[in-house]
Amino acid sequence: MVKPFVNERGLIKCPSRHCLNNASHQLEDLESHIFQNSFMFGYNQWIYHGEPASANAGTTVARPSGGIHERDEMFDVLDDIISEDVDGDIVGGPSSNEQYDDLFAALRSELYPDVSSFSSLNFLVKLMHLKVLNKWTNKSFDELLKLLKLAFPKIDLVESHYKAKKLMTKMGLGYNSIHVCKNDCALFWKENSLKDTCPVCLESRWKLQSGKQSGKNVPHKVLRYFPVGPRLKRLFVTLKTAKLMRWHSTGKSKDNDVMRHLVDGKSWQEFDKRHPQFAGDVRNVRLGLAADGFNPFGNMSLSYSMWPVVLTTYNLPP
Repeated sequence: MVKPFVNERGLIKCPSRHCLNNASHQLEDLESHIFQNSFMFGYNQWIYHGEPASANAGTTVARPSGGIHERDEMFDVLDDIISEDVDGDIVGGPSSNEQYDDLFAALRSELYPDVSSFSSLNFLVKLMHLKVLNKWTNKSFDELLKLLKLAFPKIDLVESHYKAKKLMTKMGLGYNSIHVCKNDCALFWKENSLKDTCPVCLESRWKLQSGKQSGKNVPHKVLRYFPVGPRLKRLFVTLKTAKLMRWHSTGKSKDNDVMRHLVDGKSWQEFDKRHPQFAGDVRNVRLGLAADGFNPFGNMSLSYSMWPVVLTTYNLPP
């Protein structure tokens, strides 16, 4: 009955108590997931699985516990995130979505009693966005959270920036910390990840405290790497951004005398001529690398050095 309603990725919405039709799974794994988590209450009219909607149905699809508005935008965000893992072990198995339990709990929770316009997760995401836009310090963010909890004792919100950041990491917004040799010879990564000395210059990986190592080891340098693959994949999983990623082929200017975007430039067009197979797929991705603050020869007088390397996407419209 439900096979015709599987989407193009082979997924179908899951009506279990855990997912509440907000997450999708492979059809062959749907039964075991419902068996494990039980069937959701109130889903008597199967509008997501083939049954036509009716105004006289009497019972509609149940909203998440806590009365959160069914159009909370975070539903779609989590659905997109979980759908990314369709080829892995996260979606579809008996332990499906366990790593997302905290996110679903925050999504189902009202920010404040009788306030259903905001879920706790939605409010936190927007608050973190404001922090980034306005360059708030971590300390100021902690103070704001304390003030909100003092003014509104029943508010359902994390207690610190650390906990907020930990929750956001589960949405794929984290990074990998890779230790670096003191002299920039090598990364303590992959085959070098367990070594305590540099494989090139034999310099210690760790800083010495009071002439000897004590307590927790502290690396000399750390590279913070934001994985590229999952972020590019996220752009194509979400319907809106997937369309924007194809804009360079479908929405570019038809006026050859006007340059509004890099796609109108001679370099882009020359690249397409040299690589026709790559250019022929509208889903191809063009990336640009930018860097600032490099001091490779140590000839600049800098007491503190942070070397940002930024990878930007050229596919998106101006």
